Amino acid sequence: MSIGPGIFSNLGDKAKDVLYKDYAEQSPIHFHYKFMDWNAGFSCKVVEIVPGVRTVLKCNLPDSGKVELQYCNKFTGITGRIGLLGNEGGQYDPVLNFSGLLGTRIVSLGANVALHIPSRSITKLNAGFGFNSAFLEASLTFHDSFDTLKATLYHEVNPLTQTAIATQVKHSLSLQETGVTIGVQHAFFPQTLLKARFDSAGKAGALVQQGFWQRFFVTMAGELDFGAEDKTPKFGVSMALRP
Repeated sequence: MSIGPGIFSNLGDKAKDVLYKDYAEQSPIHFHYKFMDWNAGFSCKVVEIVPGVRTVLKCNLPDSGKVELQYCNKFTGITGRIGLLGNEGGQYDPVLNFSGLLGTRIVSLGANVALHIPSRSITKLNAGFGFNSAFLEASLTFHDSFDTLKATLYHEVNPLTQTAIATQVKHSLSLQETGVTIGVQHAFFPQTLLKARFDSAGKAGALVQQGFWQRFFVTMAGELDFGAEDKTPKFGVSMALRP
């Protein structure tokens, strides 16, 4: 367990893992072949280049790629990132990102800002608060230049079976709209994980993830939008190799 606050992107990460990780969702820019949409991702982390400093390389083809430098100690977590982000025109825009988190492993407060280099404009301005305890992990973050408020809660029911419940409440100040997503997860066997989620917009999703040799994971996920005119379910398959 980390002795410091971590980094800004860690706020609410356990709740986000339960609610969104490994579900059949595509990035805005992806490959397409017949009836399939697909992409490929790669990530690499170099730990402790010097004490407290590590480098992260992530690439999601064909959507984006980034290199991030992180510095963490007992009371702060600072990141600097440069990357390329794909746009609808098939071009890639360079983006700079800086974030900072101040506090302890229990309570933390931070902010995140992204700069679009060609236009020299701020494209992202976020701030957030995090609380972590043995019983509950919670976060409160502002997004879209403080127009969107997100609150997450995560509770681990049984660590031996990875049983956990999470929820996220999202509110738009300009639209005066609120959405709620609730999700659960449970491991029936050490390498067999089941997840399910439902949101207030009428979307329901579920996935089954099977691990092999503790390194290779195959995930089958599906989603059905009960509020849409076309109620055809979506299915997806993903494979991951993790060190």
